[in-house]
Amino acid sequence: MRLTKRERQIVILIGRGWTNRQIAHKLGTAERTVKNQLTTIYAKCGVSNRVQLALRAHRKKMLTVST
Repeated sequence: MRLTKRERQIVILIGRGWTNRQIAHKLGTAERTVKNQLTTIYAKCGVSNRVQLALRAHRKKMLTVST
Protein backbone atom coordinates (compact mmCIF):
# COMPACT_ATOMS: atom_id res chain seq x y z
CA MET A 1 0.00 0.00 0.00
CA ARG A 2 1.73 3.17 -1.16
CA LEU A 3 -0.19 6.12 0.17
CA THR A 4 0.64 9.81 0.26
CA LYS A 5 0.99 11.59 3.59
CA ARG A 6 -2.52 13.07 3.19
CA GLU A 7 -3.98 9.68 2.30
CA ARG A 8 -2.37 8.18 5.42
CA GLN A 9 -3.89 10.97 7.52
CA ILE A 10 -7.32 10.15 6.13
CA VAL A 11 -6.87 6.43 6.77
CA ILE A 12 -5.93 7.12 10.40
CA LEU A 13 -9.00 9.30 10.89
CA ILE A 14 -11.23 6.70 9.23
CA GLY A 15 -9.78 4.17 11.67
CA ARG A 16 -10.82 6.46 14.52
CA GLY A 17 -14.40 6.46 13.21
CA TRP A 18 -14.45 10.02 11.86
CA THR A 19 -16.97 11.06 9.21
CA ASN A 20 -15.97 12.62 5.90
CA ARG A 21 -17.26 15.96 7.18
CA GLN A 22 -15.13 15.75 10.33
CA ILE A 23 -12.07 14.78 8.30
CA ALA A 24 -12.62 17.65 5.85
CA HIS A 25 -12.92 20.12 8.71
CA LYS A 26 -9.76 18.83 10.43
CA LEU A 27 -7.73 18.87 7.21
CA GLY A 28 -9.10 22.21 5.99
CA THR A 29 -10.54 20.83 2.77
CA ALA A 30 -13.93 20.19 1.20
CA GLU A 31 -15.95 17.12 2.09
CA ARG A 32 -16.12 16.26 -1.63
CA THR A 33 -12.31 16.26 -1.75
CA VAL A 34 -12.22 13.72 1.09
CA LYS A 35 -14.73 11.53 -0.80
CA ASN A 36 -12.56 11.70 -3.92
CA GLN A 37 -9.43 10.89 -1.94
CA LEU A 38 -11.19 7.93 -0.33
CA THR A 39 -12.03 6.54 -3.76
CA THR A 40 -8.32 6.63 -4.61
CA ILE A 41 -7.36 5.12 -1.25
CA TYR A 42 -9.89 2.28 -1.67
CA ALA A 43 -8.42 1.44 -5.08
CA LYS A 44 -4.84 1.51 -3.79
CA CYS A 45 -5.72 -0.69 -0.82
CA GLY A 46 -7.98 -3.09 -2.70
CA VAL A 47 -11.03 -2.43 -0.53
CA SER A 48 -14.51 -1.15 -1.27
CA ASN A 49 -15.61 0.62 1.91
CA ARG A 50 -14.37 2.39 5.04
CA VAL A 51 -14.85 -0.64 7.32
CA GLN A 52 -12.64 -2.79 5.09
CA LEU A 53 -10.15 0.08 4.92
CA ALA A 54 -10.04 0.43 8.71
CA LEU A 55 -9.56 -3.31 9.15
CA ARG A 56 -6.77 -3.45 6.60
CA ALA A 57 -5.06 -0.41 8.12
CA HIS A 58 -5.32 -1.98 11.58
CA ARG A 59 -3.75 -5.20 10.31
CA LYS A 60 -0.91 -3.21 8.71
CA LYS A 61 -0.46 -1.22 11.94
CA MET A 62 -1.19 2.08 10.19
CA LEU A 63 -3.56 3.35 12.86
CA THR A 64 -0.90 3.91 15.53
CA VAL A 65 0.52 6.99 13.81
CA SER A 66 -0.73 10.35 15.07
CA THR A 67 -1.90 13.16 12.78
